[in-house]
Amino acid sequence: MTINRIGLISDTHGLLREEALRALQGSDLIIHAGDVGKPEILDTLKALAPLVAVRGNTDQGAWAEALPPTAVAETPSAVFYVLHDLQQLDRDPKAARFHIVVSGHTHKPGYSQRGGVLYLNPGSSGPRRFSLPVTLARLDLLHKPWKPEFVNLSTPDNCCKQRR
Repeated sequence: MTINRIGLISDTHGLLREEALRALQGSDLIIHAGDVGKPEILDTLKALAPLVAVRGNTDQGAWAEALPPTAVAETPSAVFYVLHDLQQLDRDPKAARFHIVVSGHTHKPGYSQRGGVLYLNPGSSGPRRFSLPVTLARLDLLHKPWKPEFVNLSTPDNCCKQRR
């Protein structure tokens, strides 16, 4: 099986938006970087594509204890290291031969390249926090250099509609 289209999501905190499901359609692999919120979210994501997920600092209960704090996802093109909080990175990604480090926790989407390793945070796709955007990311492994596409899941209009 070819794995080229990666869907990256984090910090759902119990809310899996329809916009997120639409944005993740067609993914060959989905990575959830923690703070899932409830196990049904994992089941829904698994129905879309193979899933790699880690436990976040707010994930509680037996279902959450079954999630690892870190995970490695290997594809033919790249090796991903997944954890929730980048501040808890416990190894040298380059020395471990990881190509991409995926984390969440900050709710801020972004990416950077350091020492030949791509560090990627898809942002938060759950409940809006402060004035931060509601996002997830997609990554096409066929196009190098790898550059994530961030998908804004809410506009001011649908944000306000969801609150009513």
